[in-house]
Amino acid sequence: MQIIKDKEELLEQLAAWRHAKDHVALVATMGNLHAGHVKLVELAREHAERVVVSVYVNPTQFGADEDFDEYPRTLERDTRRLKQVSADVLFVPDDETVYPFGHDCATVVSVPGLTENFCGASRPGHFDGVTTVVARLFALVQPDVAIFGQKDYQQQLVIRYMAEDLNLPIRIITAETVREKDGLAMSSRNQYLTEEERAIAPTLHAVLDRAGQKLQSGSREFSDIEKEAVAELEAAGFEIDYVAVRRAQNLAVPDRDCDELVVLAAVNLGKARLIDNVVVTI
Repeated sequence: MQIIKDKEELLEQLAAWRHAKDHVALVATMGNLHAGHVKLVELAREHAERVVVSVYVNPTQFGADEDFDEYPRTLERDTRRLKQVSADVLFVPDDETVYPFGHDCATVVSVPGLTENFCGASRPGHFDGVTTVVARLFALVQPDVAIFGQKDYQQQLVIRYMAEDLNLPIRIITAETVREKDGLAMSSRNQYLTEEERAIAPTLHAVLDRAGQKLQSGSREFSDIEKEAVAELEAAGFEIDYVAVRRAQNLAVPDRDCDELVVLAAVNLGKARLIDNVVVTI
């Protein structure tokens, strides 16, 4: 596996792959890799001859009071893990490579409509940071395929919309959420949980799963399902950001005839912000 930090070296390698008619897949990460990221890399390998994994902790998607400075940076461990799964390139750009004119003078890519609610409402500017950095990584890596996880449901929808709206020749693939044995969605931020909080955390998925089962069984009392889930989560000790039942394809408010729904939630538990979702096809 090559470790590339320089833009010119990356472009040279990409040109060689293109000459060999190899397809390229990108897995964009902020590092601190876990088994969920490994699954993204393995899925990428199924769709392309070459896999690039980027590690870049993007400052523009963090709010003023969020955990940018504390976000775990584990490049040495990440490198070992990626070698084990045979990624072709670990791309580790610096700020000047990603933002040549600096953060304050950077061109911003913004996706309206999908970004105002849910995580976009509680984290103003977050999705502008996400789409801006992903667009930049797309321009640098020029992938044929890009893999994103379902755990960040709203994020993968926003990126999918951005790629289609800008006519980018990139296929966006969403990978199923990888979970711990007790159901907790794997996340780099799980390490913020104390031992007591870690025991509580799987309740989030259990509650969302029960909500999904109600929808699967034919219930269309969306508001009641949301309220019941909130009550269960609050009783377990979570601070609720949102719990919502929405159309899976665009997060719009569903009607009773909708045949694909998502129950999505964001909660706080101690220092950790946890997000998760359950998709229901009827």
